[in-house]
Amino acid sequence: MKDFAGRVAVITGAGSGFGREFARIGAKLGMRLALADVQADALAATVAELQGQGATVFGERTDVSKAEDVERLGARTVDAYGAAHLVFNNAGVAVGGLAWENSVRDWEWVLGVNLMGVVHGVRVFTPILLAQDEPTHIVNTSSVAGLINAQMMATYNASKHAVVSLSETLYHDLRLVGSKVGVTVLCPAFVPTAINQSERNRPADMSNDAPMTASQAALKAQLDKAVSSGKISAAQVAEMTFDAVRGDRFYVVTHARMMPSIELRMQDVVQRRNPTDPFTYKPDVAAKAR
Repeated sequence: MKDFAGRVAVITGAGSGFGREFARIGAKLGMRLALADVQADALAATVAELQGQGATVFGERTDVSKAEDVERLGARTVDAYGAAHLVFNNAGVAVGGLAWENSVRDWEWVLGVNLMGVVHGVRVFTPILLAQDEPTHIVNTSSVAGLINAQMMATYNASKHAVVSLSETLYHDLRLVGSKVGVTVLCPAFVPTAINQSERNRPADMSNDAPMTASQAALKAQLDKAVSSGKISAAQVAEMTFDAVRGDRFYVVTHARMMPSIELRMQDVVQRRNPTDPFTYKPDVAAKAR
């Protein structure tokens, strides 16, 4: 997909972070925008900003974990624009802590948004793209946590690995039927977004009654520091992603410094070794793995 002017972009998580930057780029390229977010005020701010620049845009409050919400977004997009061309399944949340300390509600919330949100987006929008029989594209936001497994992030890691798996399978399935739909999976590391403030949008029925454990509090502090000190901006990641769409590239790994850790994890599998801590990467270990 190389032509964007006049085409329709659907973006979940558009109220902040990558989603807002995808929308800004889409508006500059002359795209018509269908924006979604669970946080109504943030979504309204993005819509107002882009309308002020002359963009054709609507916002639809959407909880991507709910099939009916994503189905409503798809129906409104087709009703408003008659088509969809570039779909960003982007909304995401995060919790952390030792794997056995995450509650059932933690798992349900994170998998509901991070994985089922992508599942619903694929299920609703892929048939629309296929029916148009023209170059279109799906971008699924995963994470470098979909390629390696850091400590105290079991729920997030599991959800993001599943998104990579779904995206790779979707790519193969679309090739199998000879479609013109491209697929990209976005795998960023730490970027200054609002992902570390996910609790602001956590539904009441998914909240925990117990206070955070020591491990959860420690991981929260680490994430706050890592996210706020990220050297690559959300705007830069969005530009990388649009470049990948233009080039029909599947993997977008935004932080080159993570590639040795990704390779080391793959070599652990190939060499049938016990898992190596990805954040204590040792060049001599990687050299032996080769």
